[in-house]
Amino acid sequence: MLEKRQPIAVETAVERVAACIKTLPIIEKPLEEADGDILAESVIADHDVPPFDRSPYDGYAIRAEDTAQASRTEPVRLKVVDKIGAGDVAKKAIEPGTAIRIMTGAALPKGADAIVKLELTREEGDAVWINRRFHSGDNLSLQGEDAKKGTPILDAGRPITPGVKAVLATFGYARVKVYKKPTVGVIATGSELLDIDEPLVPGKIRNSNAYMILSQIKKAGGIPLDLGRMADDFEQSYRAVKSGLDVADVLITTGGVSVGDFDYLPAIYKKLGAEVLFNKVAMRPGSVTTVARLGDQLLFGLSGNPSACFVGFELFAAPYIKGLQGNRLPYLTKMKAVLGHDFPKANPFTRFVRAKVTWEEGDRAIVRPVGLDKSNAVVSLAETNALMVLPGGTKGYEKGALVDILLLFGEGRGEFSIENLSGHRV
Repeated sequence: MLEKRQPIAVETAVERVAACIKTLPIIEKPLEEADGDILAESVIADHDVPPFDRSPYDGYAIRAEDTAQASRTEPVRLKVVDKIGAGDVAKKAIEPGTAIRIMTGAALPKGADAIVKLELTREEGDAVWINRRFHSGDNLSLQGEDAKKGTPILDAGRPITPGVKAVLATFGYARVKVYKKPTVGVIATGSELLDIDEPLVPGKIRNSNAYMILSQIKKAGGIPLDLGRMADDFEQSYRAVKSGLDVADVLITTGGVSVGDFDYLPAIYKKLGAEVLFNKVAMRPGSVTTVARLGDQLLFGLSGNPSACFVGFELFAAPYIKGLQGNRLPYLTKMKAVLGHDFPKANPFTRFVRAKVTWEEGDRAIVRPVGLDKSNAVVSLAETNALMVLPGGTKGYEKGALVDILLLFGEGRGEFSIENLSGHRV
């Protein structure tokens, strides 16, 4: 007798996975090795940035009042009394009628209150001619204008990007505290699978899912472990899953979660004593996506169909992997976009359509489905940079309709509000 499964809402499935997130231990590593890690400590400025008034340009440090009468027809002449580069400090102070040659980044000399860019001057021997008036504060980079001492700069839970590394380096973080990255094991199921370097034979397909999932794990910040394939044999499959749990923080299987004669994952979960959080979701594709918990580990049973597998990972596994690392915003960016052409297909369940979003006519987001809208489709994934979210109970959409999309790769115009499907944040 076939197992009867009760589908749950996508939002409910997301929340059940989120409730299982427990951040992994905090470790410390050299800043140069922390790209993509999640910051585990908040950073507060321990000094002003910049730490002193300085010049943002090559030019001359002057007293602004000395240029009060300057004009194109009557330029003023100032005597150059010193020259300083970045890292140097002027040996002399600015006095009336004098100037100091200064390089970008150098500290402002005492007595100076403005900088004249080099290209706005005419040099002549030990003097400089200036043909326009300047005001106090012109062209200065003032102490603390970027950040004041004591100001919160970075919150824990954010990925370490090149810009974040620049800030950490500014405040002397040669080593940084980050969350440990989870190891994520991947097992592909099915005797029909071939390695990618094997020739095609009747009834066989190449194992594309494993390579896709391993890449998605990297994108989510996890450390992927390719644990090979399981054949259509229960005992062999059980041993493979049990061994995978011994070496990985998270285990992902592709295929084997439906109700066919060789879909062994439900029975494997039962033999392991794992609690099944859900085994059917009211969504297309990927309705058979299954998640089980064994102690502090989650097992994600994703569909064997490539597009369904892809969607299931992005909705459920990716946020979990990010959450284990303390990522405070683990869910895909959600925004509105204009449908670029008709999508007449009815949606009895929430549908996640592989799509491509572009920005046209300024900042207007236009979204168009790509390729074949079937769970077994794979070619369309190469062009997919968003998922179009169509609620269940709708009967298709016409071109020009406003629809929700989830951005997959952060492409677009700047930052958008980050939220998951239920509005819940970890």
